[in-house]
Amino acid sequence: MSSENNEVIGLHSLRPAPGSTKPRKRVGRGHGSGMGKTSGRGHKGAGSRSGAKDRTRFEGGQTPIQARMRKLRGPNKKTSMPFERFRTETQPVNLDDIAERFESGAEVTLEALKAKGLGQRKDVPVKVLGRGELTGPLTIHAHGFSASAKAAIEAAGGTAVVVEA
Repeated sequence: MSSENNEVIGLHSLRPAPGSTKPRKRVGRGHGSGMGKTSGRGHKGAGSRSGAKDRTRFEGGQTPIQARMRKLRGPNKKTSMPFERFRTETQPVNLDDIAERFESGAEVTLEALKAKGLGQRKDVPVKVLGRGELTGPLTIHAHGFSASAKAAIEAAGGTAVVVEA
């Protein structure tokens, strides 16, 4: 066994892989170095000045995106939607979609809806909306119902069961 194999590996013995590091480029050391005179900064402009920084979000003097975006006031207004934390999001399922996928008298659960290709988004509450008509009675389980959907379900002899999220 050689001494290399017995060497304890730790923070004290870490070093870059051979060939992975190059010596630092020394700029401003004369014409022959290839990095003389302007030292790779070109002529004039903000980038040639001392203290010039290549800021992450700098857009070349164009109005930056955070200034171009509209200012959205308030946490729960329709106008503040893109950054809104408090809006409750639901996925809609219409009565006509339910009617064409389920037999009369069926038990329509959230799992059954998902199996039939409705309300498939994970962790997003399902709300039944009133577009379309039911031909027979159905027991529909969902997180929410519109007033028209609830009326249509009950008119067809079914029941609307609200599931707690």
